Amino acid sequence: MSRMRPKQPRLRLDAASYRRLHRQVLLRDGYRCQMCGRLTELQVHHIKPRSRLGGDSGRNLIALCKSCHEEIHLVGRKPTNGRGQH
Repeated sequence: MSRMRPKQPRLRLDAASYRRLHRQVLLRDGYRCQMCGRLTELQVHHIKPRSRLGGDSGRNLIALCKSCHEEIHLVGRKPTNGRGQH
């Protein structure tokens, strides 16, 4: 018999709740890119993508500057501070 855990639905927030969560993530991360330390052009990145059932939760989000965010998506590089390691 398989001992697989049942799949849990991903958390997907409504737009207003998602905006609040973004602000909370930026505050938690000190309004600083978690890869390079930059303080401008910040965005919030899903560590586990929504397309792979990553949810809208603080544990799955990280603050990144625009350049580092683009690099992750284009090159596939992972955040270097350990947050992206599950």
